[in-house]
Amino acid sequence: MISISRTVRRVLGVVAAVGTLILLPWHMIEAQQTADLRQAMIGVLSASSPHPSLGDEARVFDRFVGTWACDYSFHLDDGSVRHKKGELLVGWILDGRAVQDIFITYPGESEKDRRMGTTIRFFDTALKQWRIVFISPQFNYVVTVQGGSVGDRIVLRGTDTDGAPIRWSFNDIKPDSFVWRGEKSHDDGKTWKLEEEHYMKRRTG
Repeated sequence: MISISRTVRRVLGVVAAVGTLILLPWHMIEAQQTADLRQAMIGVLSASSPHPSLGDEARVFDRFVGTWACDYSFHLDDGSVRHKKGELLVGWILDGRAVQDIFITYPGESEKDRRMGTTIRFFDTALKQWRIVFISPQFNYVVTVQGGSVGDRIVLRGTDTDGAPIRWSFNDIKPDSFVWRGEKSHDDGKTWKLEEEHYMKRRTG
């Protein structure tokens, strides 16, 4: 009797679940399906690991995959430094052939919206360098840099929107922290001015 009772309860549970679905208005089911399709791109975009074809080059940015707490420092022209808090999210995309990150800056007291920018990084097999595109739609900003490992650092070079050379670098890289620096030159690379210095700490749990 006990086994029969359990079986009956299971059958009744399935019937109830199916009955609930049948009673749902069709427009609600259709809306749910449409919502899922609108999010389908996100599921396809992500990758769990680098593509095997990258070989050792995968390690250049694979070590940054995860979520980081950020202490942003912006060095202004008057010599002052503005600090902001935020986070950085990094992951593999496009079947593991590229890395995407999202830089988020939390809004300050007088600001309504957070600031966001995203970077796509991929290894150019012809140039034998990593190529990077960073965009910040809120500020109509797009810039490209390229480079790779230089000793125990990562150094990327390019040109800013005003034509001045820029140098972005990952420094003091450890499993749970690193320092990102953004520099700019106004004398064609003879000297460099530090504009941004961001301290990243890995989040766990």
